[in-house]
Amino acid sequence: MKKTILYIVITLAVVVVALGVYGYSILSTKFNINKTTYIYIDQTKSYDNLINQVRDSAKVENIANFNKLASLLNYPGNLKTGRYAVTPDMNIKDLILDLRSGHQSPVKLKFNNIRTKEDFAIRISNQLMMTEDDLLRVLDNDNKCSELGFDSRTITAMFIPNTYEFYWDISIDSFLQKMKKEYTKFWNADRTKQAEAIGLTLIEVSTLASIVEEECTFSDEYPMVAGLYINRLHIGQALQADPTVKFAVGDFDLRRILNKHLEVNSPYNTYIHTGLPPGPIRIPSIKGLEAVLNYKKHDYFYMCAKADFSGYHDFAKTYAEHQANAAKYRRALTARGIF
Repeated sequence: MKKTILYIVITLAVVVVALGVYGYSILSTKFNINKTTYIYIDQTKSYDNLINQVRDSAKVENIANFNKLASLLNYPGNLKTGRYAVTPDMNIKDLILDLRSGHQSPVKLKFNNIRTKEDFAIRISNQLMMTEDDLLRVLDNDNKCSELGFDSRTITAMFIPNTYEFYWDISIDSFLQKMKKEYTKFWNADRTKQAEAIGLTLIEVSTLASIVEEECTFSDEYPMVAGLYINRLHIGQALQADPTVKFAVGDFDLRRILNKHLEVNSPYNTYIHTGLPPGPIRIPSIKGLEAVLNYKKHDYFYMCAKADFSGYHDFAKTYAEHQANAAKYRRALTARGIF
């Protein structure tokens, strides 16, 4: 009897140890990576897609162990959208618990040097779960834009290029509300007073900054060019900014502006309309916005690209001086075969 009991005890102990070893082997399953990688779960919440990422991107040591533990923890039916970090020191239990609880790793979202809403939608959709088309539909919707204090032509002024932190699966509405808060934060009392002193609304500052940036190759010329355009605005003289014509024509690559371009019928054509166009022609940078707010005061009303193609401009106080500079530049274009 004693032998039987001893045999049973030993057998149970062996079973317990075996189960412990087996359980430990599952729990200690790690990932063959030497740097952080990420798992993405989109709105489809596909477990098969997740498994593919765990196997191929996170390079789990044993995918069967991952499946077993996921089932034990009742995870497959509880997927949550998001971007999840997998680090070299994690095991599968750590990852599954993060996945199951929705413990995401935020995205450092960046955007700058963007011209159009289409460019912006592409840049954002490449970094967040939302699609380019869905975001663009909202940005083109005047009713949606009006809820944020803009319209479809001015909405780009709301986006201040910088680095922001978002969860990958943020909704479009929440994303836009966050961007509006950042816009309000940027336009603090001091900057708002600067804009008022110039006689511009905040959107007009963005619009002028966008023209300045398109006009300049180098940022150190921003304040000078901003001052020239402000001089023109203050006396009601047409801006005659070539970048607005390129925007109106829909071709930013135009090397030479011809008379047919200057005659295009568009509210963005500042050769035939005085004042600023109805909205920004690109998303201006903080440096561009600050250049307008802190523009250089001078007596210049005309400018022309330098004939040396350095990217800088020749400035003039009179139209006669400007004509001489423009003739020099046209000759340089012709010499290079640019017609």
